[in-house]
Amino acid sequence: MEDQAGRVLVVDDDETVRDVVRRYLETAGFTVDLAGDGTAALARFAERVPDLVVLDVMMPGLNGLEVCRRLRQTSQVPIVMLTALGEEENRIAGLQLGADDYVTKPFSPKELTLRVASVLRRARMPRPEPPTAELTDGNLRLQMTARQATLDGAVLPLTTREFDLLAYFLSHPGVAFSRADLLEKVWGWDFGDQSTVTVHVRRLREKIERDPAKPVRVATVWGVGYRYDRTQP
Repeated sequence: MEDQAGRVLVVDDDETVRDVVRRYLETAGFTVDLAGDGTAALARFAERVPDLVVLDVMMPGLNGLEVCRRLRQTSQVPIVMLTALGEEENRIAGLQLGADDYVTKPFSPKELTLRVASVLRRARMPRPEPPTAELTDGNLRLQMTARQATLDGAVLPLTTREFDLLAYFLSHPGVAFSRADLLEKVWGWDFGDQSTVTVHVRRLREKIERDPAKPVRVATVWGVGYRYDRTQP
């Protein structure tokens, strides 16, 4: 069946990259649409919404970050960003705009294919009913059904993944998790770039900590990973 594995829109201005990624994805059973720039990507997306978008950041004209921003205005389709080595600011910006993951160039097409399959598998999993309607820690409040977080009554602009990460932390206060643990439990991946977790924790701290440089909620456990410490018993 044509769309059994899923339909993927691959957006990159490098024809060689597009072709290599297409061949690997098609071998894995995916149906692939291609776009060579941001404008073409938005047009292809409008013609037929894919199950996932592989989106290069650095493109002439309409770059990947702007494409991601526009897609997130109307859709929650999973997005995997392609960023160049050393472009940490672009990775952070992409995640902040709502990208689900990123892969750093140069990359292994096989790993990218596995990552695409993993992100899609996670996206297709039915979201379980939350064990509680609300999670709180002092002035921090998560309404699970509405998927809204507030701090001192003000709504926090959390991405989907940031919300999931915070909810997991709040559900397991005082427990130290490695980045691999969080990658598995929150992202649903048993492999992948663990720096994805580091970036999300950094962004989360910037939104919930009074001083992100001296976090009191999301603590670093040296040699292990991270632990959520409640501010109130």
